[in-house]
Amino acid sequence: MRASPLPPLVLASASPRRLDLLRQVGREPAEIDPADIDESPLARELPRAYALRMATAKLAAVAPRHRHAVVLAADSVVVCGRRILPKAETVAEARTCLDLLSGRRHRVLGGLAVASPDGRVRSRLVETVVRFKRLEAAEIDAYLESGEWQGKAGGYAIQGRAASFVAFLSGSYSNVVGLPLFETEQLLKAAAS
Repeated sequence: MRASPLPPLVLASASPRRLDLLRQVGREPAEIDPADIDESPLARELPRAYALRMATAKLAAVAPRHRHAVVLAADSVVVCGRRILPKAETVAEARTCLDLLSGRRHRVLGGLAVASPDGRVRSRLVETVVRFKRLEAAEIDAYLESGEWQGKAGGYAIQGRAASFVAFLSGSYSNVVGLPLFETEQLLKAAAS
């Protein structure tokens, strides 16, 4: 007796890092359909609630267009204390983030939400703790010059040159890159069953 085919996977994200991570574990989305939503935090919204709300809001925007599929939405939030750091779009934003993270611990929160073809929604929040070494001004300048920070939460990409800044990491490395693979795989398996 042959097993029934798995439903197609739709990735509700334009992030090339999330796509690469899915491919790394043998998951090839049938379609990529990014959510176009307002990603502004609400007044006094705590980081954990924000990360999960973003993932579920992205899912809610995309899943109705793909009722036959498993839809995966995710959001990554870099947090220093209770402060949600931006996805750096300017050199000044990236510099502010790196200055703040220098020599300190911060958290990367990964919000995940998955919809099954039957409409069930599952979600998870994954937390990784990262500590940067104390960064010298020349290191920050060189990193900013690389342009690698553009569009990255917290103004850095751990899978690139910023890897040399990391003195300590506890939790999921892939979560810091953009998608916690262990938890994602568990949610996808549950959604397809």
